[in-house]
Amino acid sequence: MRKLSFIFLLFVFCSGKGAFAQSSGNTFTLLEAINYAYNNNFNVKIAKENIADAEAQIIERRSAGIPTLNGTINFQHYLKVPVSVLPEQFEVFAIDPVTGMLPPDYSNQATFVLQNSFNAGLDLNALIFDGSYFTALKAAKAFKEYVGQELVAQERSVRDQVVAAYLPPLIIDENLKILQKNIINLEGMLNETKATYEAGFVEQLDVDRLELSLANLRTEVDNLTRQKDLALNYLKFTMGYPINEELFISDNLENLLQFATDEDLTAPVNYLNRPEYRVAQTGMKLNEFNIKVNKDGYLPSVTGFANYQYGYQGNSLFGKDGFWVPTSVIGLRVNVPIFDGWNKKAKIEQAEIRMEIDRKRILLLEQSIQLEVANARTEYLTAMERTQSQKKNLALAQKIFDTTQIKYRSGVGSSLEVTQAEQALYQTQQNFIQARYELLVSKQKLDTVLGK
Repeated sequence: MRKLSFIFLLFVFCSGKGAFAQSSGNTFTLLEAINYAYNNNFNVKIAKENIADAEAQIIERRSAGIPTLNGTINFQHYLKVPVSVLPEQFEVFAIDPVTGMLPPDYSNQATFVLQNSFNAGLDLNALIFDGSYFTALKAAKAFKEYVGQELVAQERSVRDQVVAAYLPPLIIDENLKILQKNIINLEGMLNETKATYEAGFVEQLDVDRLELSLANLRTEVDNLTRQKDLALNYLKFTMGYPINEELFISDNLENLLQFATDEDLTAPVNYLNRPEYRVAQTGMKLNEFNIKVNKDGYLPSVTGFANYQYGYQGNSLFGKDGFWVPTSVIGLRVNVPIFDGWNKKAKIEQAEIRMEIDRKRILLLEQSIQLEVANARTEYLTAMERTQSQKKNLALAQKIFDTTQIKYRSGVGSSLEVTQAEQALYQTQQNFIQARYELLVSKQKLDTVLGK
């Protein structure tokens, strides 16, 4: 049991962190626990929020090509009307032709604005041509695909984490069942031995040995019960389930034990089955769009505009001395990039370097996947052989234990032989459970690296 406890703790601390079918109440099969995590694990929730953000970015990019219409209202009142000094040349126009003199009220200061002005207008702007617009829109859609694949990868990761967290309490349950069965058998033998001792056919030592073994089994039950509580808490965390609420598991080893097919063990590796590989490929596609967007920046862009205003001017606010004037204008604006200090050139070079880095990372990922698959297949075959070997050992240990019990009851065997056979049986039971646990883990790992 110490070996199982150590492996369980090591497994928990080394594990990663992180179609809905709700279970009934707080009892979960493995599939129900996975589906619950898909809807409640915070890493999955964040990945879903990223998709919503990507959809909003598509709308934002698309809006750049949709005509925009803005309304403006402007009111202006001069507390002091600005004046301008007229040049001397204007005096000739003010000379009285009769007297040849300037009028006595003549001033060379004049104002060209009225005290009040009010304008209301509409501005229409429309993008007619911009080479980077459609590329940026495609990039936004590709980014949505990217975060969608990230969600699939995150769900896959959460699924693996839930499986990894679900198995330890399941294995502990199997141990507890066997321990309870052993306790019942040992209690029966202890009662028989006590009766035989009272009849004077065995020694007190025989009774003491059985009582010690029984006490050890009960202590181990208590230890495993506490370990199960810890394991269930970790499962709750992985699922996104409330820590303070009770949770029960309802699957068993027989339901979960599935064997690998010949295709699993021999077929060529399909990289596209791995969500992280698809994420990496889409990331490289985004870099391609980044290069094209910057190259399109060298092309001219054309925008159209239209403006209509209706304005009032007058010294009094909307008085009879004022007047209303409509104004309208339409036009085209062409922006021709000539020189930007090599800004776009540097951005293109950076994007091309990132593209080359992405290519190398994908090649490295392919090699890593090949290695993972090869190792997972070997580990699975090793676990399968160990399970079959431990199954045979368990049958043999049970046979030896049954034989020593018969000999002991017949008076031709010693209690020491029974104790030794009992300890060997318990150890073999633990080894068999551990082997089945490792087979489950290796099969899950094989499915993960194959992208199943």
